[in-house]
Amino acid sequence: MPRDTAYLRVADALRERILAGEWPVGARLPSRARFAGEYEVGQSVTQRAMELLIIEGFLEGRAGSGTYVRVPRRRLRVLRSRLRRLSGPNGRDTDGASWESHSKARTPAPERIAERLAIDPGDLCVVTRYEFLSEGRPVEICASWEPMALTDRTPVVLPETGPFKGMGVVARMRSIGVNVTSAVEVPRPSRADQTRANLLGISVGDLVTEIERTYYAEDGRPVETADIVVADRRAEIAYEITFED
Repeated sequence: MPRDTAYLRVADALRERILAGEWPVGARLPSRARFAGEYEVGQSVTQRAMELLIIEGFLEGRAGSGTYVRVPRRRLRVLRSRLRRLSGPNGRDTDGASWESHSKARTPAPERIAERLAIDPGDLCVVTRYEFLSEGRPVEICASWEPMALTDRTPVVLPETGPFKGMGVVARMRSIGVNVTSAVEVPRPSRADQTRANLLGISVGDLVTEIERTYYAEDGRPVETADIVVADRRAEIAYEITFED
């Protein structure tokens, strides 16, 4: 295994052992040297693995004493649901969390975004970048794109200003006569690169879930598309599926 990912293998193994109860809460862990021998890696690798578990909340370091098992922090559940599209910014349930956003108008659409929005590369869009936080820690980042040909010169051209601030895509589009009837989300597991690690306050190579989401109007037009990234150590994703009579 490459050196830059060896610590992830060790961290995964130690996490499993902690969850299995090999060391109870309050127990002191063996030394880094012992783990280095067990996993045939350097002590710097085991130190980095244990630091990761400290960040995740499984361990705590005590100065001059060692590293101890603590009660694990619960991960935030990010609930994605049709019924909650109106409950928070960008169609997301934000109970117990805070969020920040920044919009930039007249941004040329890159090719991959243009393809998803069925527009030409370079067509002007509004891009809004969101950061969702729980207990002050970043949990999710999102880059949302909307074609300006659809919203320009309307009160909802900027998603987080005006009379429909924070109401989400569905309500905003309805206010200008566009009826959004469906959305498609494609989740993919991935590893954080340097940019995403910096934004989410995690380490390069940490697990993340990427979600490619696109909203569609009743005539089939894509009206918004977004790239969502959720830090796996901070949150779990749950989908609510409802059934109608």
